[in-house]
Amino acid sequence: MLDDVASSWGRLSLQPHRFEVLRDRDALQLAGVQSDPAIAYGNGRSYGDACLNAGGRLWATRGLDRFIHFDVETGLLEAEAGVLLREITEVVLPKGWFLPVTPGTEEATLGGAIANDVHGKNHHRDGTFGEHVLAIELARTDGNRVCCCGDTNSDWLRATIGGLGLTGVIVSARIQLQRVAGPWLDVESLPFASLDEFFALSRESELPWQYAVSWIDCIGGSRASTRGVFFRGNHGQGPACEPRRRERSLPPMPVSLVNAASLRLFNSLYFQAHRRRGGRRLQHFRPFFYPLDHVHGWNRLYGPRGFYQYQCVLPRVCEGSATQELLRQIRESGIGSFLAVLKTFADRPSAGLLSFPMAGTTLALDFPNQGEVTLRLFERLDRVVAEANGRLYPAKDARMSRAMFERGYPAIGDFVAFRDPGISSAMSRRLLGA
Repeated sequence: MLDDVASSWGRLSLQPHRFEVLRDRDALQLAGVQSDPAIAYGNGRSYGDACLNAGGRLWATRGLDRFIHFDVETGLLEAEAGVLLREITEVVLPKGWFLPVTPGTEEATLGGAIANDVHGKNHHRDGTFGEHVLAIELARTDGNRVCCCGDTNSDWLRATIGGLGLTGVIVSARIQLQRVAGPWLDVESLPFASLDEFFALSRESELPWQYAVSWIDCIGGSRASTRGVFFRGNHGQGPACEPRRRERSLPPMPVSLVNAASLRLFNSLYFQAHRRRGGRRLQHFRPFFYPLDHVHGWNRLYGPRGFYQYQCVLPRVCEGSATQELLRQIRESGIGSFLAVLKTFADRPSAGLLSFPMAGTTLALDFPNQGEVTLRLFERLDRVVAEANGRLYPAKDARMSRAMFERGYPAIGDFVAFRDPGISSAMSRRLLGA
């Protein structure tokens, strides 16, 4: 057992935890003492408190980092839960395979991607990560192992995908990869000047383009004018040589560099740059999928108080008007985000009981932590989301109320039957009471 401090990617707190490093999946035994609960901790890329347990234990899963089996003919991969998505790509991409769905960072673990049922830029085509998970081995604190797949313990599979690590510790998983030509994408960027244009581009891109996402300017504009850049892409052929990856590192910042003045400058420069060079080009997969991963410690940009990410999904029936109202509230608050992402979700059955996506539009923004000022803004945004019958994404959350969680996730009553009583997190205590 190792005493240390831990934080999540939002850096909202840095509190003591007792780490227990997991290394051997075959000999793995979890001590199920309910008075001393624990939660799995992968690479700490959740933004809020889903992976934290202040003053308690964390099971560090990065030691479970082995590849178990990879079938180069079929693209079936089995690996331990602590393997990073980046490590998977490094092994499978030279063989012509790629992740079926990937979030905005490749530094998340396989177990974390499943526990949060992550999504990417291709939900309209391929759904969430959990839809491509074929089997999971789960360790429970009563000493039992649960092997779940489509025809065995399928109810456990649905509870564990998107289950926030609360059904047990994911030991290993088997996933289906997708076949690709190589590391390049055929990408097109299209500036737009209104939400109507965004929705039109989204509709026309659904069939011909596998990936689609937009950056929007959440500070400038008005109710009738919201500018942004729409990006869409397909896997394609490219040169044999890959571009040199330039790594950067951001030092600790004494104050947040994100403020109204810096946001207006950044947003203007970003939009104008893409308006000048918009069009079609070949792009390597890393800057397309993971534009910030090459800047190590980019979360320090927000200063020592950290930052919140607010991500919601709004159902189709009111996605346009509700998105406009969210942006109005943000503009009037003066608290903006340079990482403002807008994209649509398809009407697909959820892979997990607590999966986040629903048919509609999702908006994700980062906000520097300014204490009560920021929290009051979130309360106003929450009201818009609740009135639209939308929901917030737990993987990005650090302050959602229990009432809003229960309203947004009506399957929570079915989920609690699968909870492991020896597992608890700061988030579970906030949202579930234990």
